[in-house]
Amino acid sequence: MNVASPLQESKRLTWIDAARGFAILGIFVVNIGAFSAPYFMYGGEEDAWTSTVDQSTQVVIDIFFQASFYTLFSLLFGFGFQVLKERLVEKNINVYPLLFRRLLILICFGLIHAFLIWHGDILLSYGVVGLFLVAFVNRKSKTLLVWGILMLGLSVTYFSKMLFDARAFLDGYNTSKISLVKENYSSSDLAVILSQNASDWLYSNSLFSSLLLATTLLPLFLFGMFIARKRWLHKPDEHKQTVLIVWFISFLFFAALKMGPYLYGNPTWFSYIQDNVGGTGSALFYLFSITLLSRSSFGKLILKPLTYVGRMSLTNYITQSIICFILFYGAGFGLYGSVRPIVAMGIVVVVFSLQIVCSKWWLARYRFGPLEWLWRSLTYKEKQSLRKVKRRNS
Repeated sequence: MNVASPLQESKRLTWIDAARGFAILGIFVVNIGAFSAPYFMYGGEEDAWTSTVDQSTQVVIDIFFQASFYTLFSLLFGFGFQVLKERLVEKNINVYPLLFRRLLILICFGLIHAFLIWHGDILLSYGVVGLFLVAFVNRKSKTLLVWGILMLGLSVTYFSKMLFDARAFLDGYNTSKISLVKENYSSSDLAVILSQNASDWLYSNSLFSSLLLATTLLPLFLFGMFIARKRWLHKPDEHKQTVLIVWFISFLFFAALKMGPYLYGNPTWFSYIQDNVGGTGSALFYLFSITLLSRSSFGKLILKPLTYVGRMSLTNYITQSIICFILFYGAGFGLYGSVRPIVAMGIVVVVFSLQIVCSKWWLARYRFGPLEWLWRSLTYKEKQSLRKVKRRNS
């Protein structure tokens, strides 16, 4: 009887693990700004951070990180979804129950993370939108691509038209709301912090916002599934010409739509195109760049630290949020609203470096990260072996 089980370590695509690790770094760069101050959500960062170094830091984050790494992680989510489906089919195991169970468990992780740690959680959205992805597992590859392009194109066009029409009203911000948010997150009362966190989650996850998010996440999932089916990243040496073509085209989108807007004032109404079309381009560029870099010995050496973090991506993602909760909220060190962007980047470097070291240490002894182990055990309805078995010399 065939039994579903996690992917063996020897069969992993290490450059995909490195891409996941790189995505966790990029997500942290963006998230720490939203975790440490109210400006990411409510506006006003230009007036709050007036020094040249801080404003330059914000520009670098916007061009190279903002909307480039949750998109990268979304592509990888769809990629992994397809890989798992193929493994289940190979073992003649019914695909749908396991995929649904895996997504429902992810939704549970997301609910805990979103309401007990941080409103900016993405796991809940991944789990819910992923339920719709199940409907595409047996569709043709062309169907995945067409649906993804149409859905993303229509969503971006519709909302960008709305932003353009309302462009005269987009750059204001509510100072009293910002002050209230600062006060609540700086409180030492955990109930006050969690109440503000829930309020922020509801603010950023209205019905309309959720619909927009779904119509941008699902296409990325579909693109990731499409790439996995084409095996471009499974066997990049066999598909080198295609990999190079996609890499070059994605760079053009990255340059034109992520960097280009700064040539004409980076208008706010253009942000949705910049984030979702330019962000998709930059994510693909990063993914294919990492794949190409992994083909050389020097590239493998550079990427190796990222693979440790990538193999424990769920654990490291949640850990970053817990660390930020302790650093910035009043129940911890209470640094909310007082950490400049350039200082926040220093925190990212320190924390991520520690995550590399800790992930390497953990994976030398255990097969999975702790949350990855829990997710797998619940998914497969069987406690997975966690500790690595040392081989004895004969």
